[in-house]
Amino acid sequence: MDSEALRKFSALHPRPAGLTLHYGTAGFRSAAQQLDHVVFRMGLLAALRSKAVTATIGIMVTASHNPEEDNGVKLVDPLGEMLHPSWEEYATQLANAEEQELQKVITEICQKAAVNLHKDASVFIGRDTRPSSEKLSQSVIDGIQVLGGQYHDYGLVTTPQLHYMVCCQNTQGQYGKATLEGYYEKLSKAFMELIKQSHCSGEFQRHLKIDCANGIGALKLSEMKPYFPQEVLIHIYNDGTKEKLNHLCGADFVKVHQKPPGGLDMKPNERCCSFDGDADRIVYYYKDTAGHFHLIDGDKIATLISIFLKELLAKVKQNFKMAVVQTAYANGNSTRYLQETLKVPVHCVKTGVKHLHHKAQEFDVGVYFEANGHGTVLFSKAAETKIRQLVKEEKDNEKREAAKMLENMIDLINQTVGDAVSDMLVIEAILALKGLSVQQWDALYTDLPNRLLKVQVADRRVIDTTDAERRALTPPGLQEKIDALVKKYKLSRAFVRPSGTEDVVRIYAEADTQENADALAHEVSLAVFHLAGGKGAPPQP
Repeated sequence: MDSEALRKFSALHPRPAGLTLHYGTAGFRSAAQQLDHVVFRMGLLAALRSKAVTATIGIMVTASHNPEEDNGVKLVDPLGEMLHPSWEEYATQLANAEEQELQKVITEICQKAAVNLHKDASVFIGRDTRPSSEKLSQSVIDGIQVLGGQYHDYGLVTTPQLHYMVCCQNTQGQYGKATLEGYYEKLSKAFMELIKQSHCSGEFQRHLKIDCANGIGALKLSEMKPYFPQEVLIHIYNDGTKEKLNHLCGADFVKVHQKPPGGLDMKPNERCCSFDGDADRIVYYYKDTAGHFHLIDGDKIATLISIFLKELLAKVKQNFKMAVVQTAYANGNSTRYLQETLKVPVHCVKTGVKHLHHKAQEFDVGVYFEANGHGTVLFSKAAETKIRQLVKEEKDNEKREAAKMLENMIDLINQTVGDAVSDMLVIEAILALKGLSVQQWDALYTDLPNRLLKVQVADRRVIDTTDAERRALTPPGLQEKIDALVKKYKLSRAFVRPSGTEDVVRIYAEADTQENADALAHEVSLAVFHLAGGKGAPPQP
């Protein structure tokens, strides 16, 4: 390690006094001007991680659905998955180290993680469209170079595209070509093969309006347009030319406010969808003829995909184990529909993509979506091999056709991470193949009315939870109070959990009517305020 270079470059990226940041599920996120030292140090960490695992590591500069003034950075592990939890600790240590301690912290990480500094390092870099992203990417490069690492800067890409590139690179091209063209070709080819199998392809013309949150999704969808068949007519809104990123638009805005984004004019019964700022989440929605807004969130997306996959799996007659993984935020009626009507096993895990991804890996076919629209499908190696073999060798026409559809689904889905572009194509293909309108999809089940609230507290750590965050262990008396409140309302449930990023407690409640869901959420928020050290004025109904 060149101590002189480390000292010199570290001085160019000084850490602001008194600033402490933590690496969470989404990496680091903060106001952009506070992040220069962090991204430089994450360049260092990416090089160390690459040397430790002898593989290419990804580093993405983005703050996803946060306001445009914020930014963030996260690392991508060799198969396109999220950074290993033990390295999240190293990331936090490195980001918060005093300047003169930097070399010592790096040496400690090398000892703990058995890093050989003489090995080569290779890092792929991507960034979103924020004004601050380009300069921060340069700081990442400084960090990589200090430790003698090689890098490839992909420039402007969606977060899922970077995950895809890293996976392609480390599977020696088995997962695909590690270029944007490779990504567009793989997805569009699988999509076209799928809709070719649709029986209504003659008059098949489908319009879809897409709100791209004024983010990177708009640029990449525009690049991908020439790869689509002419039957697919996508209309891009909030393309970033006029308004600010994520301002009154994007998947997070639509899900939280349960209303359409600005900048998109909706006619009755038109299919519309929204990406988030870095294009790793998607939600659908439409307005009915009476002008009512209908949101189709991650739960309903998971349900549609599960129905389709379950039918195909039944046709290929293999003993594949399929399951859906949800979090406590999943609407109660979606869980009921999956378990009771579809007869698909459902597992509930803690909030955070890494928990869902990890659980989904236990099955031959694991479908996971958060209600916010982030999700994907994982196929086990064994299932994928068997499906590809059936396509080549199966004599029975129906079985072979079903296997072919499954093979195209495997190629269309980005298995590394939730991907708005890939998920959108999966949904469009399924709706076409099943001849479903957006209203028919929405009518599979009716969501229970629900309400999300948050309460500011002095210290979020006073709340500790269990049972996949559905029950509170501390502070004493809180869970008993919630249980008593839930008993007052029909079809109701409620839970509280500490935020991963700020001193707030998040509250979720659902019940038979919106009025009851709102009342229950408010009563629970008062209980949290009084029992968990609320700040400021008590919550108002």
